[in-house]
Amino acid sequence: MRITLFIVLQFIVMDIVGQLKPVGSGVFHWNEIPVKKDGLRESRKILEGTTNEFSYFEIHATTQQKGSLPRPPHAQDSLEELIIIKEGTLKCTIGDKTATLGAGSVLLIPPHEMQTFENTGEGPVTYYVLMFRSKKPISMERSKQAGGTLLINHDTLTYKEANNRGTRKYFDRPTAMCEKYEMHTTYLKVKGPSHAPHQHIDTEIILMIDGETEMTIDGQTYKAGPGDLYIMESGKLHGIANASDKPCSYFAFKWR
Repeated sequence: MRITLFIVLQFIVMDIVGQLKPVGSGVFHWNEIPVKKDGLRESRKILEGTTNEFSYFEIHATTQQKGSLPRPPHAQDSLEELIIIKEGTLKCTIGDKTATLGAGSVLLIPPHEMQTFENTGEGPVTYYVLMFRSKKPISMERSKQAGGTLLINHDTLTYKEANNRGTRKYFDRPTAMCEKYEMHTTYLKVKGPSHAPHQHIDTEIILMIDGETEMTIDGQTYKAGPGDLYIMESGKLHGIANASDKPCSYFAFKWR
């Protein structure tokens, strides 16, 4: 009976995965994402599908109000996670590492790591969660050699600026799911392009922090503001620009 149930569940999982569609290039607007409320928590499902590199890829956002209880410790068996804190203060325990992190901070969590998150601030905390499974074999050894879990405090990162353009580098390394994963923030002080349009084999996401931008992807132009994100499929020609006379800033991260 148990074997039969296991086989049925396996077919259900395979059917769900088979129905997933590739995530196309474009923009996702924060204010247009449906909000699901559960007591002192809110969740926003931003996207779910596949990419050139991932057999499963999901982005959602979680908001914990002040006083909300943390979920019980848990781990992902076959998914890696990237967490970006949008606002507020979050106490994060990943395996044997604990840190209290604020807006702009980032966590990279390999599979099998126990994790729990608690709002320890005076207001709500909101964070993005990216969950992904590679099409290629998972390599925990590769993750270990590269440093394993990361808990990156935004305030400890070095800011470098030149020609009205600033950057903060978060990491550039292999992970359990990726041969290469690179992440940084960009700050544009004046109106105009960040750089010339370009293309690469990596899938890339731009997650807006402040200001207003325009992104051209494969000849089509999109606009985004704080909380919105762009996704550019592997090989697509794209270029971003500050769309106003006020500064803008955004996360940029890509993987292969």
